[in-house]
Amino acid sequence: MRFSFSRKRFSDLSEQEILALAISSEEDDARIYRGYAESLRADYPDSAKVFEGMAAEEDTHRKRLIDLHTKRFGDVIPLIRREHVAGYYNRRPVWLVENLGLERIRAEAEAMEREAEAFYLKAAARTSDASTRKLLGDLAAAEAGHQNTAEALEQKHLGGDARDREEDAAKRQFILTWVQPGLAGLMDGSVSTLAPIFATAFATQDTWTTFLVGLAASVGAGISMGFTEAASDDGQLSGRGSPVKRGIASGVMTTVGGLGHALPYLITDFRTATVIAIIVVFVELWAIAWIQNKFMETPFFRAAFQVVLGGALVFAAGVLIGSG
Repeated sequence: MRFSFSRKRFSDLSEQEILALAISSEEDDARIYRGYAESLRADYPDSAKVFEGMAAEEDTHRKRLIDLHTKRFGDVIPLIRREHVAGYYNRRPVWLVENLGLERIRAEAEAMEREAEAFYLKAAARTSDASTRKLLGDLAAAEAGHQNTAEALEQKHLGGDARDREEDAAKRQFILTWVQPGLAGLMDGSVSTLAPIFATAFATQDTWTTFLVGLAASVGAGISMGFTEAASDDGQLSGRGSPVKRGIASGVMTTVGGLGHALPYLITDFRTATVIAIIVVFVELWAIAWIQNKFMETPFFRAAFQVVLGGALVFAAGVLIGSG
């Protein structure tokens, strides 16, 4: 475990250490931008070029800082990084951000520039050397102007239909990786658990027993659907994305779909619990129809007819079995 008192406070850094920190920060940011570019290259080649251009900008900043350090303090640059300074901002790992999609990466890059601008302004206020103060101020202005640089790069590499193509590709990937598996899981969890839950409810009229059956059915179905989705396709040829993500989406939504009408049976009054469970079922089925219409472009009334009819038949089967 790392404690904050093992780090230096920013106010205690010397001017040489501030320059060294700026150098290492620019180096890290350039590597982060290149990591983004590499992760986007296959699916979003034009956006990858934008981040390569931003990495080149950071390289230019680092060179100017190194030249200044060499002039003032010599060739030996102290090893000091963000994690060595208490309260200094940290960058999120590339692997964490790149899994969140194209727009999230762009938003992260904008946040990086704002944080870098704030650092240079604070660093400039700490130095008395005119040349150092000027360079840090110039870099603060450059970081503030990176939004314009990014826009210029986007105009160059994302002009015409390129941005539209990438946004369409991102939307399509989101649907294939998250929406389709999640929708399949929600449908399976909402519909397949109706029969065992309501059969148990009408057979026993015991709310706790019904809840336990519903919990077991929901969790079991979620685990099964999750592993089935993850194992069915590695996504390499189909382009459906990470099997782990698809498995999580399918498994979680399957469990949620079943728990929706199992949780009301935590209410001890059987009649009240059953009425609420039926209302929840109605909402679940219409939600599924809405998702199909919004993301899968299925006509709403056709989706509603298919889902509601199927759910009604399974619900009726459960009630008839339980009542008999």
